[in-house]
Amino acid sequence: MLKVYAYSGCSTCKNAIKWLKVRGVVFEEKAIRETPPSVAELKGMLAAYAGDVRRLFNVSGMDYRSLGLKDKLPGMSTEEALGLLAGNGNLVKRPFAVDAGKKVWLVGFKEGEWEKALG
Repeated sequence: MLKVYAYSGCSTCKNAIKWLKVRGVVFEEKAIRETPPSVAELKGMLAAYAGDVRRLFNVSGMDYRSLGLKDKLPGMSTEEALGLLAGNGNLVKRPFAVDAGKKVWLVGFKEGEWEKALG
């Protein structure tokens, strides 16, 4: 089943959830701050985005800025970066949608990408 990690105060997440509901897509919504994606899910997403770990980070978030990750991330190992993401849902770009069985890996909400993957 499709898991959608989202934050209730995020307008992009609300748009994605609405888009899914309108199309009748069955999904499980998870609160990203309280239950961040697992390292395994993050690794799957990383592979889907050609190993570009920065794509998985919420680069406009306060946690990203306060931790100085703009400067630190390039020097981090992939394991360190994924550990940070798995431990702090505020750092994860959202919405984060995954269905490993169906090979669906989506981060952020771009309607065209979601239509192609789920339509």
